[in-house]
Amino acid sequence: MQAPRWTPVCSLDDIVPNTGVCALVEGEQVAVFHVAGGAPQPVYAIGNYDPNSDAAVLSRGLVGNLGERIVVASPIYKQHFDLATGECLEAPANSVHAYATKVEDGRIWVAV
Repeated sequence: MQAPRWTPVCSLDDIVPNTGVCALVEGEQVAVFHVAGGAPQPVYAIGNYDPNSDAAVLSRGLVGNLGERIVVASPIYKQHFDLATGECLEAPANSVHAYATKVEDGRIWVAV
C-alpha cells in the first residue's frame, strides 16, 4: 500500500472558524473546513462537488452538527454531508470522498 502524499493547502488562520474554502488539490476541488469549539479535530476535507445539485459548492455550505456528527449543509438543496466520512445523510448514494487532514506548524495539509 502506498503512503499518502500530503499537499499543503493554506494556513489554519486563513479560514474563518466554522467555515470552508475550496482548494485545488492535484486537480480535484476539495472543500476544506476549519471547525472550532469542541470538534474532535480542527480541520476536515471532503470533495467540493455536490452530486445532489450537480454543482461544486460544498465549501460554501453551513457548518454545524446533527447529534454527534459534524456536518456541512449544501447551500443549494441543504443536504447534510458528514465532514468526517463524506456521507450524505439524506441520500447516502450521493456521498462524497473524505480526505485525511492534519495541521502542522499552523498549516493545513490534505492527503491524496
